[in-house]
Amino acid sequence: MIKTWTSKAAVIFTLGIASMGMAFSVSAADKVSDSKNEVPLAVTAQGQLPVTASTFTCIRDMTKVRGFYVDNLKGDLEGTLAVANSETGGVYPPGSVVQLVPGEVMVKHEVGYSPVTKDWEFFELDVSEEGSEIRKRGFADVVNRFGGNCFACHIQAKPQWDMVCEDTHGCETIPITKEVIDLIQRTDPRCSDNEELSAGESYELFKLKLKVGVGSAIGTVKEMM
Repeated sequence: MIKTWTSKAAVIFTLGIASMGMAFSVSAADKVSDSKNEVPLAVTAQGQLPVTASTFTCIRDMTKVRGFYVDNLKGDLEGTLAVANSETGGVYPPGSVVQLVPGEVMVKHEVGYSPVTKDWEFFELDVSEEGSEIRKRGFADVVNRFGGNCFACHIQAKPQWDMVCEDTHGCETIPITKEVIDLIQRTDPRCSDNEELSAGESYELFKLKLKVGVGSAIGTVKEMM
């Protein structure tokens, strides 16, 4: 079992990660497109990766590495896997996609596109049986529906891990068990081959849904203030 956080950030991440598997430099700031499914104009104009909502499908269509999934939008899956499986780290190649849960994704753009975030763009998704919708996307300033900043979490990773968090990479520990993360991955509503859950597994998802409801309400109030 993963250790428990005691910080405010832990609570935010708990709520955020629970929601992800359910249906229910200064220049970088100019490239943010909040809650849009279209590619930011700056990205298209500069020939960067054409990422849209349709880019993101069933998480299990990607390649699993330990507890997370990876892919490469430019076809260099071998390069992405080489870094993901390295015991000493490395720099992920452009096109790399890293995903722990269905509703949160990191995509690596070309070298120099966003130096502050090491060229990673962060996405928060709404997922359902119909597919994905991009709720938020951007670089250092993406804040999820519960008030958590993606960059603030991933920047804690030691340099050799290229901002990708795992248990020993330097980021704060996720306050949720590996078993529950696996359950969230196995119930991605975009997947057509989800297996029937046991009573115990269904109860775990029910508890997460309650937390998500509370967190969403708090996040909505914060946005209105």
